[in-house]
Amino acid sequence: MATQKVGGEVDAQCTRCKMNLAHTILAMVGPKIVRVRCNTCGGDHAFRGAAGVTDRPTKASTTRAPRAASSSGGSTRAEKVVISFDEQLAGKDIASAPKYSPKDTYKVDQVLHHPTFGVGLVTAVRGDKVDLTFRTDTKTLVHGRGGPPTDKPVFSPPTNKHTGPADKPQAEPPPEADLAAETSLPSGD
Repeated sequence: MATQKVGGEVDAQCTRCKMNLAHTILAMVGPKIVRVRCNTCGGDHAFRGAAGVTDRPTKASTTRAPRAASSSGGSTRAEKVVISFDEQLAGKDIASAPKYSPKDTYKVDQVLHHPTFGVGLVTAVRGDKVDLTFRTDTKTLVHGRGGPPTDKPVFSPPTNKHTGPADKPQAEPPPEADLAAETSLPSGD
């Protein structure tokens, strides 16, 4: 394979054209191409090799031989135990679970009922955020944001009062003052 450099060409999957086309290399990090420009449509995008070609290692090449059990006082790893959602809720009073509200404060192992996600279990509390585990997912939500609900600010339009020096000229004088000023000027006739 020839060495590639910025300004050179490479075949890549164009995200706009949806085809494998010739691209000009715009940026590289070490030997890896990171940014290209399609020579057909002129679109710039992250480099995506030709479809079906990947530089990621395959699963077969990364498979390792299993480690032999060490009998010579080495550290042994604890086996992972997966507890299902139903097992976590066993023994908890789901019927009297409070409804979730961002104003209320919650504690670990408390059962809640969320209007969108359903029944959930508080698994972590961090400041004003809690991690709630639901049947399908874990969500981070806020809590302890109590206090009176804030009302929308009242709109009050600006008033047209001149209370002092202004940055802009004052309003026009009444028309009677203009006529008196014109009649008192000496005329050049």
